[in-house]
Amino acid sequence: MDHSGMPGMESTVSTVDTVGAVLFVGWAVAMWLAVAVLAVGNRRAVKPWLYKVAVGLVGIGVIGQIGHFQEHVTQAGYWVANPYSPAWMTPWADSFARGMGQIDATKPGLGMEILHLTGNFIFLAGLIGIVQITYRVTGQLKARKWARMGVWMQGIHGIEHVVLTASVALGASRAIGLSTWFGAIDPGPALVTYRVWWHFVANLIGTAILGFAIYHLWKDRRAVKESYGLSEAVEGAAAPVVPGSESEPVLTPAGRS
Repeated sequence: MDHSGMPGMESTVSTVDTVGAVLFVGWAVAMWLAVAVLAVGNRRAVKPWLYKVAVGLVGIGVIGQIGHFQEHVTQAGYWVANPYSPAWMTPWADSFARGMGQIDATKPGLGMEILHLTGNFIFLAGLIGIVQITYRVTGQLKARKWARMGVWMQGIHGIEHVVLTASVALGASRAIGLSTWFGAIDPGPALVTYRVWWHFVANLIGTAILGFAIYHLWKDRRAVKESYGLSEAVEGAAAPVVPGSESEPVLTPAGRS
């Protein structure tokens, strides 16, 4: 979507714009390096420090998606108030987009496409972190189930952003993808409406899936920690078990090495 002429969009790029763009991309790169470390480490002998890496990856992924989703919420809110105006981005997102757009200043909208592509891959890395942190636990963990669902959905959404970004980078006059109806919708209110709400709904569903995954991960945190050779004090854990009493199934470490 071409954001040229939208409120707050300036042609000049400041040092703050550049530094912000570099740090944002660096954030994504660091998260995917952590994904690689977990993918390799979880298939070897248990290392307790991997648990901390996984927790950090998930936590930063959650923070990233909160920021990402609020961007789509504000875009949708701006559309409600101004349905015939060009699409809008928050000042900080606008700044990142300007910095990223320096890759090729002759292609308007490229910075914005790179920004959203990067944000989606940060979210995807966080979801993969939930899958990885539960890797060593046996049983049908609901957290892992929800996270895998999110990985599939966000993976498809990520491919959409790859296509959108690549089309602009390769010289298309407008971004081409499902969220632009493959370039068939002319620039204007119709295109803005379709794309703003398409991505809002996609991120709403993705964020809800992340929320369910985090909720169940918290519930299963004891088994997850034990799978890394760690333990968690649980209130009442030393209380005697009453024969015949009902309890939830206990998840146990898989013991993979």
